[in-house]
This record gives sequence, structure tokens and C-alpha cells, in this order.
Amino acid sequence: MYDIKRNPLGIYEKALPDSFSWKEKFQAAKAAGYDYIEISIDESEERLSRLDWTDSQIEEIREYMRQEDIVIPTMCLSGHRKYPFGSKNMETRKKAFEIMEKAILLAQKLGIRCIQLATYDVYYEESDEQTEKLFLEGMKKSVEMASRAGVILAMEIMDTKFVGTILRAVHYLRQIPSPYFKIYPDMGNLTQFSSDVGSELELGIAETVAIHVKETKPGVFKNVPFGEGTVPFTEIFGKLKELNYTGMFLIEMWADNTKGQSMEEAVETIRKARDFVEDKMRRAGINSAA
Repeated sequence: MYDIKRNPLGIYEKALPDSFSWKEKFQAAKAAGYDYIEISIDESEERLSRLDWTDSQIEEIREYMRQEDIVIPTMCLSGHRKYPFGSKNMETRKKAFEIMEKAILLAQKLGIRCIQLATYDVYYEESDEQTEKLFLEGMKKSVEMASRAGVILAMEIMDTKFVGTILRAVHYLRQIPSPYFKIYPDMGNLTQFSSDVGSELELGIAETVAIHVKETKPGVFKNVPFGEGTVPFTEIFGKLKELNYTGMFLIEMWADNTKGQSMEEAVETIRKARDFVEDKMRRAGINSAA
């Protein structure tokens, strides 16, 4: 279990090669100095099938967590990009609710406290007033389910304008006031959609349950190496220090699955990312070092 006297620093599951077993993913994260892993349930059939894991499969994951002393406190639930609540297709919306219900139950069984939502009304369809209304209805029902289970749903600040800023997220928080409906800012996305990131963070600090640390540059939201984008990390960490944010930070990056990676190579890749981020945190006066 990680030290609660410092800010925990986690790694996104997709930063590790798809070829790795869960045991290897836990081992790599631990070896690179991370406190936790954020599990991915994306729109692929392989990852959506995790929502149907048996109790024995779930217990196997829990045993790996105990063995490697690594936890999974958060879930990145991006499967709703393909099956959004705002879709005008009723069958798609039914699938969205099915995914949500199963994700909440899986979170309960794995000990996950927070499900990060892909905050799109629609992604592969045209957005309009009707899709936005349907999205809001979907969020209301989802928060009801999550609150009964004691699991927090947190809107990610996304890579599209729909909820690309905390201000836009607050619009929904005000319509669904609940201790189980919060926000999960992404430094990289927020940087590209806001000219005043500090004010955005200040606006949403009381509703923030975790923060993605990701590099981006104008128009590019994925696979930008740390240090090669435009995210002012030290400045952002400084603002979070000023706001007394003491919660989780999650490094979001993606492994290159086009080539094989050994355990040593994977550990070195995510360790370098951790070193980069922790340097920026130290400069801002935030303690995350083990």
C-alpha cells in the first residue's frame, strides 16, 4: 500500500505493452516506482469483455495486487465513446447503460473507488441539442447507480470542446449535485482548450478527485512525448500546490505496441516518464517521491 503522507503517482495501464500479463503489468509498475495502475475499459471488444470477468478472474487480479503491493483505485471507462449516452439510437443508449452498470459492479469487486468517464455526448455522430439532453439524462441515471454502490463517477476533461474545460464540466455538476459525481481534469487536454488553466483548476478544485498528467500540443492529444509538447507542467503543479491539492496524479501515456518490449524496456520507459513528472512536481514543491 502506498504512503498516504505524499501524493500518490499512478500509471495508465496502456502505458504498458498489451502483450504483458496482469502480473507483469503490476511488476513493471512496481519496479518503476509507481503507486498504482489505472485500468482501461475502452471500446475494444477485448477490454469491454473485462466487464464480464468471473469472480475467479477478479480474485486472480486481486491476488496479484496483494503480491506486488500495487492497487487499482481508478478505472478509465472510455467504452462509451463507441456506445455514448447521447446517441439518438435507442439500442446504443441501452448498451451505454449496460456498460455503466457492469463497470460499477466490477469497480466494487476490484476495490476501485473512482470511474473516470469519457465525457462525450456522442463521438461518431453529430452533436446537437438532443444528444446533449440525452447525455444529461444518462448521467443522472448513472450517478444514481454509482451512488448506491458508493463509487464515484468523474468526468474527464476531454480532447473535444464538449467538455474540454472545467467550466463546461461544472455545468453538469450543477445539474447533478452529488458527492458521487465529480471531475477528473487532464492537464494536457485542459491546456489546449483553456487560456487560463490556473483559473480553471481553481474553479473545480473542490470537485477534483484525480488528475491526469499528459503531454499534448495544439491539435495532438495522444502520444506526445513528455517535454515535446506545450503543457506548462511546473506552472500547473505550482497552482495545484497553492490550492492544496493532495490527491492522486495519473501519468497517461501509451506503449508502442507495434514492436515487442521486454520487461526491462517497459520499466525504463515508464520510469523516465515518472522522473520527468516528479522533477516538475518537486520544482513546484509537491512531494511524490517514494
